[in-house]
Amino acid sequence: MISGEVFSSQHAIIQTILRKLREQGRLLDLGIKGRQAIVCASSRGLGRACSEALAREGVHVTLNGRNEEALAQATEACKSHGVNVNSVLGDMTLEKTRDRLLDACPSPDILVTNNGGPSPGRLTDWDYDAWIGAFEANMITHMLMIRAVLDGMVERKFGRIVNITSAMVKTPKAPMGLSTGARAALTSVSKALSSEVVKANVTINNMLPERIDTDRQKFMAKRTSEMQGITMEEAYDQMRGTIAANRLGTPEEFGDACAFLCSAQAGFISGQNLQLDGGSYEGLI
Repeated sequence: MISGEVFSSQHAIIQTILRKLREQGRLLDLGIKGRQAIVCASSRGLGRACSEALAREGVHVTLNGRNEEALAQATEACKSHGVNVNSVLGDMTLEKTRDRLLDACPSPDILVTNNGGPSPGRLTDWDYDAWIGAFEANMITHMLMIRAVLDGMVERKFGRIVNITSAMVKTPKAPMGLSTGARAALTSVSKALSSEVVKANVTINNMLPERIDTDRQKFMAKRTSEMQGITMEEAYDQMRGTIAANRLGTPEEFGDACAFLCSAQAGFISGQNLQLDGGSYEGLI
């Protein structure tokens, strides 16, 4: 079995080769150099992976996170690609944070919505406040950001909106009910909007991760370890066993997929759910 660390190392080598080929004009350019992007909840994990992938393509990025140190590290990582980087410290569910993001990047060409997912549990655990919190963090906040930028994208005849949701949207599991409910609602509204704006070269797509090797998976492994009385490695083995590829996905793979959905070449792809799950989904649609 090949570890996620090995894949990350291989990815870094591949990116170096790709950069050199791109500089030599021997590789497809994604056509978004110089564009402006807002990437929500991007100080770590999947959001950071998307912001770094966009920065590598020459996109100027505005980042967001709640942890000042992590946000500073993500900012420096993006700056290393020679692009302009803004950062906004704060919780995406707060109006003042969203306003500051839009002040920092008032005319984004790209919006990547993202936020931490609700904790797993049981139906009996989730009262009114839990449901409201889940929808606020993982549906309403994203729709308010989309609402704020969509008309400008339509007017400028270019826009790429990518929602980071979850594989649970298409394969619901009872313990993830809060996540499934909120993110499926976001998916539904985004689908409806996508058909209205695609004629203006504005696309709206969703990325559905399953077992990408981030802090979220570490949290889930720890939870499994404590509940079942097993080691962390055994918990990770269980997680790997649920994936057809028999490994966790890497954030870099996820970020690269996001960059493509934001590319000039992806203008005919809209209203879609891209599953990043190592081939694990068993359905056709």
